[in-house]
Amino acid sequence: MADGIKAIVFDTFGTVVDWRGSIISDLASWGVEQGLNVDWADVVDRWRDRYNPQKARVRSGELPWTNLDELHFDALKTVFDEMGLPLLDEARMMHINKVWHRLNGWPDASRGLHRLKTKFIIGPLSNANVAILVNMAKHADLPWDNVFSCELFQHYKPDPETYLGVCKLLYLEPSAVMMCAAHNYDLAAARALGLRAAFIARPNEYGPGQTTDLKAEQDWDYVADDLEDLARRLGC
Repeated sequence: MADGIKAIVFDTFGTVVDWRGSIISDLASWGVEQGLNVDWADVVDRWRDRYNPQKARVRSGELPWTNLDELHFDALKTVFDEMGLPLLDEARMMHINKVWHRLNGWPDASRGLHRLKTKFIIGPLSNANVAILVNMAKHADLPWDNVFSCELFQHYKPDPETYLGVCKLLYLEPSAVMMCAAHNYDLAAARALGLRAAFIARPNEYGPGQTTDLKAEQDWDYVADDLEDLARRLGC
């Protein structure tokens, strides 16, 4: 079944990196150093709750194109206000905002990607902007061949321009590109445009009590336990 697949692109937040666990760990340690008494788990959950609504404002045209770092910073200030926390000085607020640049991969991520890279072109197809993805790759040893940030297309997933934009940049037909994600909606949008699809469950992405994306909801081309398992299934 791998015949004809030339490139694999990956959802990144949740599929490749553990955004929630990374942010809580990072900011909890930093907060102690700064003498801040903040429930960082509450911060990150509230912050992430604004992710889709913020993107929707851009996708609907309510906002002009705005990259994810800027959307995150606006949302972070709203979260602080909602929680009754005073805004910190700009340098410290920016340090918090850039925690998204310092996310750790899931335990299988780096090894799996290194294996997949031996056979396929690999890169993130992520709503994150270029700076986030490049810095994250350095931090977590993610060996991308290219960074397919939605910033390049000025559209957020699941807009067709994102998936088809990858195909255009690589001079590949959609059937030669596979989307890998832990989110069924992402794969459904890619498949509707002719891309192949690989699902990996990340049941702890949202922490305890996650209720979404616990299993494959369609008959995807591949369903794997993790990225190393996907590499094995693809003969890497």
